[in-house]
Amino acid sequence: MAGLNGSASWQIQPLDFNSSNLAGSFWDYRFNYLKSVNDPLRYQILWSSAGITEGEEPSSNNFSSGNGDLVNVIFKVETSVGDGYWEELGSIKKSRDIANKRYNNGSQPDGHRFTVDISQLVSNELSYSLCPINKGTWQSNYYGGMNGGLTMQDNVLSGTGAMGTPISSYNVSRNGTFRRLRVTPQYEIINSDGDIVSAGSGIESNNITVINSVNQFEKDSLYYNTINGTTGSYLMTDEPSSSIRNSFKFLSRCNNTSTSSTIPFKKPIRVDEEAEFLQFFMFEGDSDNIGGTGNNSVGSIGLKIETFLANGSAENTFYVREFEDNATLAGSTHWAAAQQLMFIQNISPSFINNTAATKTTPTAGTFPYWNTYSSGKITASTSHYRVSVSKFALNNFAERRCSEYRHYNIDREDEKIPYDFVRFHWLNSVGGIDSYTAKRDVVEGLTISRDVIERKSGDRTWYQDDENQGSNITNTSLYHSDTMRGGDIYKGGREVSSINAERVKSVYTEPLNKSVSKWLEEMMLSPNVWIEMDTEATQMGKKRNPYLRPSDKEYIPVIITNSDIETVNQEAGLVKFNIEYTLAHKVQTQRN
Repeated sequence: MAGLNGSASWQIQPLDFNSSNLAGSFWDYRFNYLKSVNDPLRYQILWSSAGITEGEEPSSNNFSSGNGDLVNVIFKVETSVGDGYWEELGSIKKSRDIANKRYNNGSQPDGHRFTVDISQLVSNELSYSLCPINKGTWQSNYYGGMNGGLTMQDNVLSGTGAMGTPISSYNVSRNGTFRRLRVTPQYEIINSDGDIVSAGSGIESNNITVINSVNQFEKDSLYYNTINGTTGSYLMTDEPSSSIRNSFKFLSRCNNTSTSSTIPFKKPIRVDEEAEFLQFFMFEGDSDNIGGTGNNSVGSIGLKIETFLANGSAENTFYVREFEDNATLAGSTHWAAAQQLMFIQNISPSFINNTAATKTTPTAGTFPYWNTYSSGKITASTSHYRVSVSKFALNNFAERRCSEYRHYNIDREDEKIPYDFVRFHWLNSVGGIDSYTAKRDVVEGLTISRDVIERKSGDRTWYQDDENQGSNITNTSLYHSDTMRGGDIYKGGREVSSINAERVKSVYTEPLNKSVSKWLEEMMLSPNVWIEMDTEATQMGKKRNPYLRPSDKEYIPVIITNSDIETVNQEAGLVKFNIEYTLAHKVQTQRN
């Protein structure tokens, strides 16, 4: 196979380090592994050959000994969710960039540069992944969750015979929340005949993870990680210092967070809630020196729940840990260092009271470490609780907090009769799922439109005669149907051919301060919003499969119809949202 004159190497890619060509180009070297798919994802190859400048054309005269000038770079884009199966999304062929010139003397830099932005191609692979209500975590990090995107075909059976086995190995969609991404450059050169021929492939790019998040120009840093970790990170690493441990963030912008014992806003949550989730991305599952010098092995990880009384006194401590069943293990003893996976855990009061665990004093090196928590968890006296991530050393069971705190206040207000509260869930701006319960002034109705046509009216003049039958009609065999010739005035004229109906609803929030209202406005901006509903259909789901649908409630998609909202009112202080929405599934009506 032909080769290149000179050499080609990566010049720009989303993840790079201070030893690369990127080091002097951008702040912080883009030294992080978690990216937004809605930001530019630029890749650039630099080709250098015998002092050729950007303004010089590649030439067939330079073809020698099987090597020639680089004409095109084909960027092969692949994604995976970490299951080992890379899927090629597509290839982008790129000729060299427009030539640059120095501002002071017009000279041109050496080499040719080939640059593409693949974000729009990759963004189609990301949607969302919901964890079923009242389930601890999704079934797997690779294929689990209730995934968005296209509906998979469901006509493949995994057994033999006409009926087969009702579980298919082929109609499962991958986790829609995150994707690993890699790009491999492939080269085309010009030979001595002027033909464009392949010249093999270059080194694949550094692998990154992309999530379905968005960054706002006016308030966000573009990236999710900094070198010292002091500004906070959405990527959990091996936590070499307390500052980084404390600044690891869950995938939510709700302001019920702190990095110390200081208690900020506490998110209201009801005792009967079954679906309050914390979602997070874990890059590394080990933890520096957690079990002693040089010992990074982590035997178990759980979300630590600490409950408090109204006076602030500590009450109970326990853990929820269903998410770690989806971890990548090193053998069967402990968490593997490399995870690069999205995790989710239910931390709702109802789920906590049914499933919380306590840590044990284990034999060194055994795994896991959990016992059922048998005493009271969230009690009638509990005022609030906080949640954080704890890692446990494999050998000596040392515990290390490695995240921020999230704070929740127990809302004990009775539900209104006959109206239930409205529980919303939505895809938030950092690629996770947020939730909120609205409780005030529920309104429900229908918006209806009709398609009307005009048909020929029936004949009102002629009726089938019945005089010969007398007053006592006995010969009913004369009538073949109930239509009377000339008497069919029940139809005709203008008729409704079809009805279009949508069920429209609205509800008010509690009075909100500025920070809470700015967080809640994300629901209005989200493309994916759901409410919880308890219906005959959702109850059937639990009856048929209580493992996958362990609640009578299910997510029902809705469309927020507000055209504008007020998030700040200096004069009034607190503001309330009127959330107007319609069910995404239209009301079914007959056609004429």
